[in-house]
Amino acid sequence: MIEPVCHGPELVEELERSLPAPGSLYVWWLGQSGFLIRSRRGLLAIDLYLSDHLTEKYAATDRPHVRMTRAPLQGSDLRSVDLVLASHRHSDHLDPGTLPGLVANSHAILVIPEAIRDHALGLGLPENRLVGLDAGDRIEKAGFSVRAIPSAHESLDTDSHGRHLYLGFVIEAEGLRLYHSGDSLAYAGLPEHLGPEPFDVLFLPINGREPARGVPGNMTAAEAVDLASRIGPRFVVAHHYDMFTFNTVPVAEFAAEARRLPSGVVPRILSCGERWEVRL
Repeated sequence: MIEPVCHGPELVEELERSLPAPGSLYVWWLGQSGFLIRSRRGLLAIDLYLSDHLTEKYAATDRPHVRMTRAPLQGSDLRSVDLVLASHRHSDHLDPGTLPGLVANSHAILVIPEAIRDHALGLGLPENRLVGLDAGDRIEKAGFSVRAIPSAHESLDTDSHGRHLYLGFVIEAEGLRLYHSGDSLAYAGLPEHLGPEPFDVLFLPINGREPARGVPGNMTAAEAVDLASRIGPRFVVAHHYDMFTFNTVPVAEFAAEARRLPSGVVPRILSCGERWEVRL
């Protein structure tokens, strides 16, 4: 089991006392696709998976979800979160073992694709704390401005009303611009959805896809590097690895592919529970 570099009460205390300088953000990777982002005005969470929900759900099946990285804390520990983004309905992004406790113990608003509202309500999440977005919609809270764009978890799937089932998020705070892909391929049209403005950080998946093992579409490490090379952010951060034994790749693949990045684009491999500062 991979142990977080900071966890439990120590991590909670760090989250509570950390206050970045103007023009700066603190970022913590909590495993899989989960991140916390602290600005001077608030705390944003994205795609948290902090339980053993999937390990328990698939324990007696032919596709066991054996956890590789220990959860650094529980959802109920996150009492000061202002805004939670969940990119789609899969449980390692919209976790029934994390979000009810987080919402109950905080004042957080949970942002979801509007297309999955009924699913979120079925998890027992309170309707008055849910905000549904579709591609192109925005929300502003606690100093964060968030714009939803389509993600393609195999394809650009929509519901019967044409609303996207998978979203990514362009996040702006403290003069910095970040993109969290959720689960997505580097589909044609993604750069246009991101827009022409420069990015400071791209958070991109690297586990790829393998239908025979039930692993749906995500970028490979090479595809993530190709996208970052085209967009040209200051940093590219890998995610969606080292969580389940059946659905991961060695992060060394990303490190090797990252040697192709153009000058000025810096790859970052974060340890679970590590705090990273992004500055203007």
